[in-house]
Amino acid sequence: MEIIEIKTEFIKLYQLLKFAGIVENGAVAKHIVLDGAVKVNDEVCIQRGKKIRPGDVVEIEGFESLKVIGEEH
Repeated sequence: MEIIEIKTEFIKLYQLLKFAGIVENGAVAKHIVLDGAVKVNDEVCIQRGKKIRPGDVVEIEGFESLKVIGEEH
C-alpha cells in the first residue's frame, strides 16, 4: 500500500489519481472512475470529484492501493 500525504483537509479523487501518478490528466481519471475501476474504502466510486480525506483508502484496478494521510499522522 502506497502512502499519500496531503496538507489540506481533503483532495478530490481525480486530483489524487494525478498526484499519485496513476493518470496523466483529468480526462483519463474521469474514464477510470466512470468505468467503475476505483474503490474508496471498499466501495466502488463513480464520483470523480469525491472528497478523499486522511484515513481513506483508494483502490484502483491494476495498481497498488493508496492510503491518504494528513500532516498530523
